[in-house]
Amino acid sequence: MPASGEIRLELQEGIDRKTLTTLRKRFSQLNQTRLRRVTQALGSRQYLVLQLIPLLFDVNHPLLPGYIAGHTPRGLATYLPDNETLLAAQSLTRSFSWRKHPAGFNPQIHALYLMGSGGTIAQSDKSDLDIWVCHDPALNEAERLELASKCQLITDWADTLNCEAHFHLIDPARFSRGERDNDLTTEDCGSSQHYLLLDEFYRTAILLAGRYPLWWMVPVYEEHNYPEYTKALLGKRFLRARDALDLGHLAEIPAGEYVGAGLWQLFKGIDSPYKSVLKLLLTEVYANQHPDVECLSLSFKREVYAGEPDADELDPYIMLYRKVEAYLKARGDLDRLDLVRRCLYLKADVRLSRRGGMLDWKRQLMEKLVREWQWDTRQLQQLDNRRQWRVEEVSRERRQLVSELTHSYRLLSHFGRSHNVINAINNRDMSLLGRRLHAAFERKAGKVEVINPGIAPDLAEPLLTLAAEQRDGQASWALLRGSLNLTEIDAHKPLKRTRHVMELLTWGYRNGVIDAASRFALHPGDSALSEFELNNLLTSLRQSFPLPMPVLTEAALSRASQPCQVLLLVNVGLDPLPASSQKNLHLISSHTDALGYSGLRDNLILSIDQITLNSWNEILVSRYDGEQACIQALCDFLNQGQAHQRLPELQVACYCRNRSSAIAERVESLFRDAAERLLAEPAQQFLLQVQTGFRLLERRNGAIEVTALDDQEALQRHLGRSKPRHTALHLDNYALQGQDLALVLRQDQPGRTQVFFRLLGNQQAELYVLDERGSLWRQRTAYQDEQTLLLPLLRFLYSVRLRRQINQPLDAQRNQDELQIGEILPAGANHPTRVVPRKVPELKLEADFYAVQAIAEPSDQHSSWVVSIFCEHREFSALEHGDQLFSAVARHILERRREHSRYPCYITDLDLSAADPAGKMQTVHYLRYRQQLEQSLNQAMDSLRQ
Repeated sequence: MPASGEIRLELQEGIDRKTLTTLRKRFSQLNQTRLRRVTQALGSRQYLVLQLIPLLFDVNHPLLPGYIAGHTPRGLATYLPDNETLLAAQSLTRSFSWRKHPAGFNPQIHALYLMGSGGTIAQSDKSDLDIWVCHDPALNEAERLELASKCQLITDWADTLNCEAHFHLIDPARFSRGERDNDLTTEDCGSSQHYLLLDEFYRTAILLAGRYPLWWMVPVYEEHNYPEYTKALLGKRFLRARDALDLGHLAEIPAGEYVGAGLWQLFKGIDSPYKSVLKLLLTEVYANQHPDVECLSLSFKREVYAGEPDADELDPYIMLYRKVEAYLKARGDLDRLDLVRRCLYLKADVRLSRRGGMLDWKRQLMEKLVREWQWDTRQLQQLDNRRQWRVEEVSRERRQLVSELTHSYRLLSHFGRSHNVINAINNRDMSLLGRRLHAAFERKAGKVEVINPGIAPDLAEPLLTLAAEQRDGQASWALLRGSLNLTEIDAHKPLKRTRHVMELLTWGYRNGVIDAASRFALHPGDSALSEFELNNLLTSLRQSFPLPMPVLTEAALSRASQPCQVLLLVNVGLDPLPASSQKNLHLISSHTDALGYSGLRDNLILSIDQITLNSWNEILVSRYDGEQACIQALCDFLNQGQAHQRLPELQVACYCRNRSSAIAERVESLFRDAAERLLAEPAQQFLLQVQTGFRLLERRNGAIEVTALDDQEALQRHLGRSKPRHTALHLDNYALQGQDLALVLRQDQPGRTQVFFRLLGNQQAELYVLDERGSLWRQRTAYQDEQTLLLPLLRFLYSVRLRRQINQPLDAQRNQDELQIGEILPAGANHPTRVVPRKVPELKLEADFYAVQAIAEPSDQHSSWVVSIFCEHREFSALEHGDQLFSAVARHILERRREHSRYPCYITDLDLSAADPAGKMQTVHYLRYRQQLEQSLNQAMDSLRQ
């Protein structure tokens, strides 16, 4: 039989050993051609690594790389180093000399195979050495661990020579049974794809040294009978078992493997789409032809059996392309076919529009393909200039790549479910991949779109123009290539246009269009954006979100996305004090709060741009405008922390013309202080002042809500409302600054009734009461002396307390706190305004104080109250006196006073049991109703005096 003719091996007709030898030579010649192509593409240092790797596994020499110990597994089957390899080893250590292993020695390394793109049209100077170390299945765990350590040491040594080498330990016996070693779990994104990995191995692997694959010697038409056929070959000694390595066969590929392989390629395609598109389409072809698919490795073997193999046509990537081409042409998918051709051309990296610098065989092979495709010079130049592609070309290419990846995801999902092969593992991986695709490509409000997923190496522009625009009454910002003046802008198409400048700058930075070397022509329009501010904004982006982004982990994708890093940029392009800037003045004021600056109480926080990096590596930009910008941004920030039970890392920056540092410090301290109070357990209320109004933040129904209070009067009304329970109130450092109310509110203690007073002069005093739930009552009143000011109120509070105790068990009364009194003293030379505790006076039955009790009951219509008043023991009722009730009581009291004294009349007891039979009403309810009654009574008294 001629060496170039077709080989057929029929067990029934007998097998000629010479034919088997011819077959082995064909595979070996093709293997040598590929190995030669690998070495031709390597630099001298990388070549040294590849040359020495077989020797390093054959021996254990203390002065050679990878040495662990003399007993570390060694010996490479059938290996005999050539003189060039021995000289290379002696260049590392002159003491080395190789000796043949003694008779009876059993090599523990069966074979070394180079996997991947090596020796193919896709090999580049960046290709790594991905090597399978097939070892003796008899190795125990300790020996295997030692061998793994040896591999790592060789990897480290290769790295010193600028060569990336990775080793995977393979137990052939386990692998042939479909049992996977831990080394390879990262190859399949968590889902099994044993047969497709074996398919790739058989068509791409280059035997460096050791045993050849037994699979070579099994004809395609005997693949389904692989176990019996190989048993006969070895049993009848057509082949020697010590020369061949059995890794299994490819008679049938389970449908579930297409899902696993597709998931992995989609995963890799997010960052490296060109190579993945090719492999994804191959998976699609396999899935479409299932179950009658002939995988590429079988086609490869069929061609070797048919005659002398053509290394070009059997190039793994060329074979892949041919299969995909036939599939797409049959379907009429010419757009997808054009994308596949571009992917192959860019993967080959031959640049046919230029001369030189490329291996002849590679150039000739690609030239042949390009002639078939009928590409013209312009197309070649466009692809060859990929390193110079700018935003427009990259965006256009991205759209097609993303479309292809998402199409593949939908097809995989449909195939898996229609063939009922989506198991629990697949389903989880499918969900994770869906999230990864969503994070990488899904558009949503505020999200910065990443336009360059491994398409062009560099999009940076050295010169850019940033211009404010007015288009159809809408303000916007445009980023343009080059340094343009105002008259040139309209003639150029922007790279990107957005409503707000930070959205534009973040897009440019995230996509590498703007880098540290970029210079700007700035046309700010009506904004106050300066070159100083622009440069600092970009510096803040680089410091807060350094590129490249951290690796997106499976753990992060398994949870809902949550914010990790937040950058707040305050007053971008705005001057909070434009009048001062125009006059070149700087206001000096004791009111330094950015939310209430100077005597005019100006709010200097006019806008906040929030840049957020979340756990899925998405960057989102949101903007808050106007006088409520700070409050809205604060609530959103706190609600994010509340929803995810953790706050993102916060940074705040401001570069506007006036008071930028003070503004940034104020915003940062406000956000941190509010978060500490509102997200704590139990949560507190948080009060801050904005200009002359107030904002009360509190946690309700799992969210932070804000109540706007226009002035201090509205604040006091709100603080005086009843509460279902006590909630601590925390005041922002600038809220109610210098006011007595701030001092009072900071004294609040749950379960206590606290009385505070301040003597104002002119026989006027200010009274405050914080009740047991923190509700506030306040009154300005005339007084004669401190005793007459406090005793009526204290009498009343004790009577309220006594009524409440009547409805409680005795045990509950023991733990009730006494009343507390504090006097507010004005600031002095050595101290600020402060609250000084006062001893609660003893309540005596002084002759000048009448016991005045009021009883209020709902009317028959329940729309009003019917009041009865008892002065000592005399009753005055509305039934008897009608609308003259308060005049009658006032006349009686005045008649009882000596010299008709003008001090006010006080209610000393109030019974509301008809409305509150269980005694649950707060003290503040009693105080408010008492105040209404006293006001009516004292008005009647004043009328009688006139």
